[in-house]
Amino acid sequence: MSIVYRPPLVFPATARHTATVIFLHGLGDTGHGWSFAVENWRRRQRLDEVKFILPHAPQIPITVNMGMRMPGWYDIVEMSNDPESLRRSEDETGILRSQAYVNDLIQKEVEAGISTDRIVLGGFSQGGAVSLFSGLTAKTKLAGIVALSAYLMLSLKFTELVPKPEFNKETPVFMGHGDSDQVVNTALGQKSADLLNGLGYNVNMKIYRGMAHSACPEELEEVEAFLTDKLPALGKADDKSEL
Repeated sequence: MSIVYRPPLVFPATARHTATVIFLHGLGDTGHGWSFAVENWRRRQRLDEVKFILPHAPQIPITVNMGMRMPGWYDIVEMSNDPESLRRSEDETGILRSQAYVNDLIQKEVEAGISTDRIVLGGFSQGGAVSLFSGLTAKTKLAGIVALSAYLMLSLKFTELVPKPEFNKETPVFMGHGDSDQVVNTALGQKSADLLNGLGYNVNMKIYRGMAHSACPEELEEVEAFLTDKLPALGKADDKSEL
């Protein structure tokens, strides 16, 4: 199967570029679907030094969509009200392929001069699951991870896939989930957070009352606060020229 990645949607930093947020969309969407959130997060001008990268998932066959192609980070074989349905028959090949793509995006930012501890990886639904998995298994220290309406993939073998040393054991993770989510069951998101905290990871899980499989203004505000806290402005570069 041929996999083609379109160039991501990029929002350049409006000041000196010192940090980057890579945010992945959900199944059937594109990076453009989260441009409204980036505009919302930037409106107070607290993230002027941050470049936002919104990748587009490749068109792949999705089993629960009768095998038809649509933008997806990995295949979904089963989806139901059962909290465990997404974890059955996981598309490990597709998950690891998306992990490699995310790692490549991170590496390109490093080559552009951005330290990995000034990079936040985030996403929604499928994109949140890829970000959570890729961030915690990254071989470099990240500034933070955001996983909205998501869950931990390959959880039964997760500890085998984490590099040693565990670069992101203490990396702050924000997980947001609606209590009325009928797509990615809230219980699965909570179970993922509990599992990770039990393993010693630094996960803050927030449940939003009445929210379905979507985002709400309160959640977006808390993500903005998380980004502002983890990626504080550094100000102007020091002038090292000799007098």
